[in-house]
Amino acid sequence: MDINLHHTFLPQDDPDAALAFYRDVIGFEVRNDVGYGGMRWITVGPAGGAGTSIVLHPPAADPGITDDERRTITEMMAKGTYASVVLSADDLDSAFERIQAAGADVVQEPIDQDYGVRDCAFRDPAGNMVRIQQR
Repeated sequence: MDINLHHTFLPQDDPDAALAFYRDVIGFEVRNDVGYGGMRWITVGPAGGAGTSIVLHPPAADPGITDDERRTITEMMAKGTYASVVLSADDLDSAFERIQAAGADVVQEPIDQDYGVRDCAFRDPAGNMVRIQQR
């Protein structure tokens, strides 16, 4: 089979803060920035345009979501338990230092995990968990 991961979605409740984090702190390029009906979807990914993109989307834009579901999503985002993404870096320690120096919310400093990876973790402005593993 020739199936690849093309896009993944992370909710954002402040498009400008999300853009600043993923573009200016993480270092991704903006691939698309679309507004519609007072909402905004921003597609970002590693520089060079190759590989998977992350679509930063309004968390409750789906018209099939109920008001109760919207409240639950908002509550989970505020606690940082709604969504996550795992990235990788050639030099985890340098990436960590750069992201921490930019003021990102550090959840875990670089550590060798018992399950065989070295990683660290941050929260993005919407509360999403962003883990970065040593490549």
